[in-house]
Amino acid sequence: MRLSAMNFASIGLAALAMSTAIAAPVTARTLPAKPAAKSATAKSAAIWQDRKLDAQARATALLAAMTQAEKLQLVRTYFPPFTMGKPGMPTDMIPSAGYMPGVPRLGIPTLRESDASLGVANQVEQRKGDVATALPSSLATAASFDPDVAYAGGRMAGAEARAKTFNVLLAGGVNLTRDPWGGRDFEYLGEDPVLAGNLAGASIAGVQSNHIISTVKHFALNAQETGRMIADSHLDWSALHESDLLAFNIAIARGKPASVMCAYNLVNTDHACESRELLTTVLRGDWHYQGFVMSDWGAVHSTVKAAMSGLDQQSGEELDKEIYFGEPLKAALAKGEVPAAQLDTMVRNVLTGIFASGLYDNPTPVTAQAIDYTAHADVAQKAAEEGIVLLKNAGLLPLAAGAKKIVLIGGHADVGVLSGGGSSQVRSVGGVPIEIPLKGGPAAGFARTTWHNSSPLQALRALLPSAQITYVDGSDKAAAAQAAQQADLALVFATQWRTEAEDILDLKLPSDQDGLITQVAGAQPRTVVVVESGGPVLMPWLDKVGAVLAAWYPGQRGGEAIANILLGKVNPSGHLPITFPASEAQAPRPAPIGLEIVKADDAASNAGSAGGQAKSFVVDYREGADVGYRWYAKQGLKPLFPFGYGLSYTQFGFGGFAVTQSAKGPVVSLDVTNKGQVAGAAVPQVYATLPGGGTARLVAYGRVQLAPGETRHLTLPVEIHALAHWQAGTRNWRIEAGDYRLTLGTQAGDEQASQTLHLAQATLPAAVR
Repeated sequence: MRLSAMNFASIGLAALAMSTAIAAPVTARTLPAKPAAKSATAKSAAIWQDRKLDAQARATALLAAMTQAEKLQLVRTYFPPFTMGKPGMPTDMIPSAGYMPGVPRLGIPTLRESDASLGVANQVEQRKGDVATALPSSLATAASFDPDVAYAGGRMAGAEARAKTFNVLLAGGVNLTRDPWGGRDFEYLGEDPVLAGNLAGASIAGVQSNHIISTVKHFALNAQETGRMIADSHLDWSALHESDLLAFNIAIARGKPASVMCAYNLVNTDHACESRELLTTVLRGDWHYQGFVMSDWGAVHSTVKAAMSGLDQQSGEELDKEIYFGEPLKAALAKGEVPAAQLDTMVRNVLTGIFASGLYDNPTPVTAQAIDYTAHADVAQKAAEEGIVLLKNAGLLPLAAGAKKIVLIGGHADVGVLSGGGSSQVRSVGGVPIEIPLKGGPAAGFARTTWHNSSPLQALRALLPSAQITYVDGSDKAAAAQAAQQADLALVFATQWRTEAEDILDLKLPSDQDGLITQVAGAQPRTVVVVESGGPVLMPWLDKVGAVLAAWYPGQRGGEAIANILLGKVNPSGHLPITFPASEAQAPRPAPIGLEIVKADDAASNAGSAGGQAKSFVVDYREGADVGYRWYAKQGLKPLFPFGYGLSYTQFGFGGFAVTQSAKGPVVSLDVTNKGQVAGAAVPQVYATLPGGGTARLVAYGRVQLAPGETRHLTLPVEIHALAHWQAGTRNWRIEAGDYRLTLGTQAGDEQASQTLHLAQATLPAAVR
């Protein structure tokens, strides 16, 4: 969900806090009612309650028992902050993303929706006192290359949502990172469709293991925040299928989300939420998706076109210019502009998602349940520890247990760790030590610069009780340099904040932190830099420091995770899911497109504004399917750090690399050996070059934990669709006959072994299996 700048600022937090408990008393409309034994619908009810039938068959049976008024109730949701307490509104609303009244007589549950991705969100504390476990940024999860971590995070967030009486999580962000400056890059899973799709699918499956609904979002090509309401993303459809849509295709196949959320932007001249090509031809026709399509909040622009193109539900209807799926849809049905059969299709899709997720048979509790926040914090900490990437180490790390005098500098490391802003903001357990309102801009109404209460300073002091560990804020560079010179070691915490609704303007660390690091490193050669960021940053000081960690936004146990990595209690094993360019000029677009338009009208980036008065502008994705590392390789550019890169405190060796065919497709096998003295996790990566040439792309990867001296044999499936080209005419994939070169390495461009895979020409179905 995305809120306009006016939302929270204009209505006031007092109004939003009218329900201080997360689960307010509910009315009967939220409870699935048992049909009367002799009701007219009893026979049909027995059909839709038959759990042996598939979800769509049950939905079809239930649909037949509904009135038109009940059907119309399911194709729109309220935005509670704008409707709570108004006459005629349900009394059980709480400040949250969305609310769809259920149909008690048929057992259709009320849908209570929460923003998500990094936990159960509560931006600007609209629900006073309601806390949740804050996961690290999705980029950190992606850096783990570990679907188990993604699943555990989703399962944890879903469990907390259910315990708080929510049954829809607006999770599953899988937009590819096409630009290093994207404001929401931290919410997504990097630049590769195979990695992002698999991890998004795992996270979605984790959420839905709690019998609640997860979305996958934002469908599609929602690649920048600048002018997101009016930006027209242009990309050849075949290239789109081989990149961004492939990530969605994989995520839907692996996670089976009950809902797809369409995006704000336009795609090849049509608004995403009224693009028949996306919502019907691709989603329903090519991929045979059976769940429902909900709009993003403020992303609907029509009634007839949207409904006939494949939109099933208008979300947070008050944020659009009109309640398009209210009276206008009723009128369109009466005129025949929208056939009754189309409304049935829309409602059937909503019901299918409710059945498929298990929500219908396992209703969420009507009052808040107890949550084991300690166990959930362990999930967040593990995700942070697996996702932190060691970028440089000239022998400074891990820190010696006998270190005597350490100074921490900057980043508010004395009190906490930074988090990203926007609708994904979690009000974390333990409180918020720093929260800075924005002075203006598209995000000002619903985002604040927020730190989680997890102090690296306190975590290090707990692990090194005999050491003298101090903190200086870094505002005075000379004082910081002097403190560093007087210490045995300096740890500089550098921060770069990003938020939904705004892209950053460059990749420099703000507030001249580069100058601070340079001055500190000049005074103390034993300087370690910990970067807390929502994506890549430039590092003009890289050669002057001894070690660098990319900690991303590490979540509510981030301080403890960073301390464990620094001291070697946890061996770093993260690998970059996104390329770090050496300069902005290396990127396909050095800066966001449309900045001048947005400067003139903030509404171009604001939900609830429909783009204001600004005119649409084109964003031409000239790189096509060569996203991220493939762009840099195609252009012959050497980035600062490549995709897949990551160091360890141990060393790994690879052997026995082979490729074979199986009944399910190609598989690669290899042996991995820990050649060092400490345990660690290796992340082997396999890249393929197609017979016609072009850029190598990730087709397989693994993660394996090894004791010192241990060797393990891995067998990894190759993502066959990554070896194919999309055929627009026949709407399927084609494997070209020829030799495919597969290389084994630890990052993009690395080659430690290679094999040739010969394939005959073949076609693949449009949908990933």
